[in-house]
Amino acid sequence: MVYVDPPAWPARGRLWSHMVSDVSYAELHAFAEMLGAPRRGFDRDHYDVPADRFRMAVWLGAQVVSSREIVRLLRGAGLRRPKHLWG
Repeated sequence: MVYVDPPAWPARGRLWSHMVSDVSYAELHAFAEMLGAPRRGFDRDHYDVPADRFRMAVWLGAQVVSSREIVRLLRGAGLRRPKHLWG
């Protein structure tokens, strides 16, 4: 299943959502392609989706969840890739 949080993250003059899969990155990439999200929007374990594509993601079947739930789902699926701090 693909999940998206409400657009609440400001960057580059816009609000953004995070979009994840609890199945696989392949599922996430396929969904992002249907949404028209560019591959450059993929960041380690999620896609950054601009607010103007949020409704389309939901229409295509993404389940709306909180930002906290996004992280829980990624961890539960073993798909979380946290940022590493390099010395």
